[in-house]
Amino acid sequence: MTGATLPRPEATSHTPGHIPAELMALGDSLQGTLAVGAPGKVGRLELGLACRDGVTRLVRHYQRSPLHIYRPIYLDPRLPGMAFIFMQQSGDGLVQGDRYCVDIECAAAATAHVTTQAATNVFVARQDFVTQVVDLRVRDQAVLEYLPDPVVPFRGSRLFQRISVTAAPSATVIVGETLLPGRVAHGEAYAYDVYWTETETRRPDGTLLFADTLRLGRAAGALPQSIALLGGDHVISTLHVVSERLAPDEVAALLREALAAHRDVLSGVSELPNACGATVRLLAPSSGSAKAAMRTAWDAARGALIGAPAPDLRKG
Repeated sequence: MTGATLPRPEATSHTPGHIPAELMALGDSLQGTLAVGAPGKVGRLELGLACRDGVTRLVRHYQRSPLHIYRPIYLDPRLPGMAFIFMQQSGDGLVQGDRYCVDIECAAAATAHVTTQAATNVFVARQDFVTQVVDLRVRDQAVLEYLPDPVVPFRGSRLFQRISVTAAPSATVIVGETLLPGRVAHGEAYAYDVYWTETETRRPDGTLLFADTLRLGRAAGALPQSIALLGGDHVISTLHVVSERLAPDEVAALLREALAAHRDVLSGVSELPNACGATVRLLAPSSGSAKAAMRTAWDAARGALIGAPAPDLRKG
């Protein structure tokens, strides 16, 4: 840890406000779930990144298990000063009562890519649910890519996630997420209770640029197999590209052109409100198809906005 020591976090302070009533009805008591050896943990990760002599360095770091990172690595030959950070958790996945907070700040001119080491498993919740709050703050001329690996919801799992982005007008932010149907080999496709994620992006003065909500699952009253939702596809992915380096219609056009090659994937590209960028929604028949299409979209946006293709993240 670098920087000042932070106070010991408590579970109640890590539960996001304004949790939807559908989730609260499933039970919200943490009593008895945070004892040593019991399920339900408070994980926290705080990172501050700043540019030092052309290289982005980690200048503030606080972590509380189960969340942790190792030191940043630099693996992009086209952007040798860009920090790549792999988030990890000490367990096999998220369990009932878990409260995770991820707080990342990129100072002016910093460039960083944040991802996970592997897919995130969400285990069954017999009471309560899992929450994850992600707060991303990106200052002037900074670049942040937040692209975690897919979420795998197990039978009976319940996850609520809120991603809040604060982006300066000159910043570039690429945020993505992918949801798999579950452990298909175990007969658990679409067997999760609820997957609920909210993403919002604002300017530093609090002006809302856009908000996006994805709500799926039996407890949410939104069955993924519905023709109005996933239909015959199995994987859903979203990529938000926030930048004023190119006009929104140009960003949308290059994303549509790049994704046209993926004929097995249903893709929709739209300009974001308030002329802040563009967004992609993908429906894919398999995780492999979704991964390939997401990489294509990321590569196209990255090349146009920061002048470097998507690098090999060395995940095997």
